[in-house]
Amino acid sequence: MKQIFLALVLFAGGSATAYCEEIGCITTAWKLIGANHKVCVQAFDDPKVDGVTCHISQAKTGGIAGTLGVAEDPSQFSIACRQVGPINIKENLPDEETAFSEGTALFFKETRVSRLFDKKRNTLVYVAISRKLIDGAPANSISTVPIMPWAGK
Repeated sequence: MKQIFLALVLFAGGSATAYCEEIGCITTAWKLIGANHKVCVQAFDDPKVDGVTCHISQAKTGGIAGTLGVAEDPSQFSIACRQVGPINIKENLPDEETAFSEGTALFFKETRVSRLFDKKRNTLVYVAISRKLIDGAPANSISTVPIMPWAGK
């Protein structure tokens, strides 16, 4: 039973950040024992759209629970997505699809970024939401990237 629990912990913590890169963290509250509370910024490149990068800032819980990796991070985040090069859509995009997700608690909570394609306006829309397995959460943030020509390409 302990081995199954350990495997779940490793899976929940290890697979969620496959596409992200840690940019840095800013301390928001100092803790005497354990890690400080902070806001961390991560970048991820859309795996199906070359030339688009999103940055997400998320609150991270410190203290002893945060240090041990068992704290539930609050649903506080922001997203900004930008064209960073020529946009190349690698395959047909569905109207809605998960582009990135990251676990924000030991079990059943994640920040998910969905990509919507607004064909009429030729714009990619990225929506970050907080999800819980049972009741969901209304926390969300949005960013849009109009598909534009890139200088010289």
